[in-house]
This record gives sequence, structure tokens and C-alpha cells, in this order.
Amino acid sequence: MQGYDTTAFENGLKKLEISLNQEQVEQFLRYYEILIERNEVMNLTSITNFEEVIVKHFLDSLAIVKVCDIKQAKRIIDIGTGAGFPGIPLKIAFPHLEVILLDSLKKRIGFLEEVAQEIEIENIVAIHGRAEDLANKAEYREQFDLCVSRAVAKLNTLSEYCLPFVKEGGSFISYKSGKIAEEVVQAKLAVKILGGEIISSEVFNLLDTDMERSFVVIKKRQRTPKKYPRKAGLPGKEPL
Repeated sequence: MQGYDTTAFENGLKKLEISLNQEQVEQFLRYYEILIERNEVMNLTSITNFEEVIVKHFLDSLAIVKVCDIKQAKRIIDIGTGAGFPGIPLKIAFPHLEVILLDSLKKRIGFLEEVAQEIEIENIVAIHGRAEDLANKAEYREQFDLCVSRAVAKLNTLSEYCLPFVKEGGSFISYKSGKIAEEVVQAKLAVKILGGEIISSEVFNLLDTDMERSFVVIKKRQRTPKKYPRKAGLPGKEPL
């Protein structure tokens, strides 16, 4: 675990006003090592440089604190988590969270389980499946304080995947790249149909880079009608 220059990480955490102890820092470093090791045999990320992973994956995942008091959330679900972003960084930084990681690719689930075991984090579960199926199961539907997603999908489609998991009064926060004003406007009707309301959207440069990051904060105002999400494929092909 020696030899890493964590200056950029420490500076980024300071800007986000997040304080980590040494054990948490070491968990992030071990996560990085496992990510790079496994990335040689499976496609997890195109970003492998240490400092880039720190900024574009770890700090990017944690930047949600700009728009959300994460300490007030307890149960969160990360839809389309991929290599574990943002769910695992959030769990490491905020150990009180109970986290579900959902991904449709089986081999990624094995990787996520390995990470959780290796870095010794509890109350985190990786599930292989599709949001359209899981959201119709009583133990997951409208059971979460917060749903997060860095998945690449239009906001109207993503809202149909994500809002059914959020309890009334909870939030869905979408991580987006770049300027998203038009996408937000296009999603307003879908969000309303699904029981939500778009509260805010924020665009900023990610921690001393020219990479634009956006957050869209959606509040769950009322229960999602039972017919949503529709069957697999439809939310993408025929957005609300």
C-alpha cells in the first residue's frame, strides 16, 4: 500500500469537506488496486491512471455532497453501478449507509463482491439483475431514501428505472456529464408521471479539471404508479 501520492485525493476531500480516517483511505487505495488488477481480464474502466481514478471515479462519486446531505440517508441503491461507482466510494466514506449495487452484468457482480470482501465493508450487497425487474419486487420497491446512478441513459428513461425504488420523501440523484438543460426539460413530464419533481440541476467543473459534471436532484413526491417501470427495453425505446 506504499508509494501512492494521495495529495490530490486529500485536496479534493478537503474541498468537498469530507474527512476520512486512515483505514478509509487505505480502503480506497485497495479498491484502486483490485480495480486495476481485475481490469486486465475484464472491461471495468478505461481510466486506470491512479490520479485520474482518484478524481474521475472516487472524488466524482463523492461530489454528490454538493447537492445532498448524504448523512441523512440510510438506505441507498446504485442503479447500473458498473465497477461500483458511485456506490462503493459512498459506502467507504459514509459507513452508516446500507447500500445495494445493481448491475445487469454477472461478471461485474463477482468483482463487486470481491471488493466488498477485500476491503472489509459490511451492509453492502451486489445484485445481478435489471432495474425493470427488481423495482417490481416488494422488498425493493419504494424502499430507499436515495437512489443514485452514473449510468449512461437519458434522464426520462433513467427516471423510469430509478424512481420506483425511492420512497416518498426520498430522492433520486442522477450523475450527468456536461450541460443538461435540454435533457432536464425533456424529462419533466416523465418525472411527474413517476411521482417525482425535479428540484435542481447543478453543473460544475470537477475539482481542478475541465471535466464538466452535472447533478440532477429529483424528489419523490408521491408513489409511482404500479405499471412503471414497464417491461425490459421499453423505457429506452419509448421514453415517457
